[in-house]
Amino acid sequence: MPPHPTPVLHPDSYFAGAYWGPRKESPAACAQRAAAFLGMLAACDPALANWNKIPKPRGKGRKTPLMPPSLPALTEAFRRGVNREPGGPPFEDLGFRVGAYNDGSGHDFASVNMKCGCYAEFRMANACVLRLPAKGANAERIFTASVLMEVVRSMALAWEPDWAVAMSRTQQELHDEEGKADMWLGWVTYLARHRGTVPPLPDPVRIEPVDDKGTLIILTPERFTVANPEHVALSRRVRDLLSRAGLLKPLQPQR
Repeated sequence: MPPHPTPVLHPDSYFAGAYWGPRKESPAACAQRAAAFLGMLAACDPALANWNKIPKPRGKGRKTPLMPPSLPALTEAFRRGVNREPGGPPFEDLGFRVGAYNDGSGHDFASVNMKCGCYAEFRMANACVLRLPAKGANAERIFTASVLMEVVRSMALAWEPDWAVAMSRTQQELHDEEGKADMWLGWVTYLARHRGTVPPLPDPVRIEPVDDKGTLIILTPERFTVANPEHVALSRRVRDLLSRAGLLKPLQPQR
């Protein structure tokens, strides 16, 4: 039996992701960022407070708790998470990967995948992607603007990404269908300061600073849903304003 449960997907499930370009970092540096992120994430909601390392090969090995965050354990996890061909040398320019899952099962299952330290050219280099519980009491508590703001803020502070987002799968699919998949605009979006200045945006959009690192953009105080045509129209309007301001350019040129 695998040491972690099989996730249950739901069509309107939510995720949060942080993305950044090439950045050479050691396993120890990646571990420091991961420890900071997991610590802040635990403060966002009880369902995000306990994490166990996903073993390699997946589905084998004993349960390895990562909470409270241990720098030595996380450093070793990232060191072992280097990309390599079986039996071959490590590809250090491709960075390091560590995955973790929470204590939930079924609809309460959540996972986080962290890729850090990649400095190879012509790649979507680094990312931290958090898949949230699908539905139920924990999901209802997390799927609010206030909680998702703190989740994205945690990503911004810990990983210092170029951008980050929290959104539903249906919102992501809408972006993809419209051919706007380079950078998604979510219910909550973070843009790093170096990308430019966020222009004035229409009500009810909120804009909040994240220390001196960047800006959070919250589209609506209530849950954003693509079933609401007003939400969709607002998203398109805000995306157009951000695009005109040059804030939604891809992280790096495509080959």
